[in-house]
Parts: sequence; structure tokens; C-alpha cells
Amino acid sequence: MTQQDLAERIGVTRQTIGLIEAGNYNPTIKLCLKICYELDKSLDELFWEDKENEE
Repeated sequence: MTQQDLAERIGVTRQTIGLIEAGNYNPTIKLCLKICYELDKSLDELFWEDKENEE
């Protein structure tokens, strides 16, 4: 699935998806859940970061 495909399915722009992937945009929990439902993944699978990996 492309960024554009996902964006269209959840009602945001492709740029928003790119920013989320790059870690330059903090989406709302509502948007996080839309992404999770669309990709059939849990919040932990898509958005969890270990503290030791944070910069």
C-alpha cells in the first residue's frame, strides 16, 4: 500500500502520512486508530518506541 492509498482510505493527505512515518508529526489518537484499523495492526505494533531508541 502506498502513502497515497493509505491517506485516501483514512481521509488525510499523503504528506501527513509521510510526516508521521518520518517522526515529524504527532497524530491524534483518533488518527492513530484509523491507521491501525486500516492496516490491521495494533497501536503497539505501529507506534510504540522504546525509550532507549528516542533521540
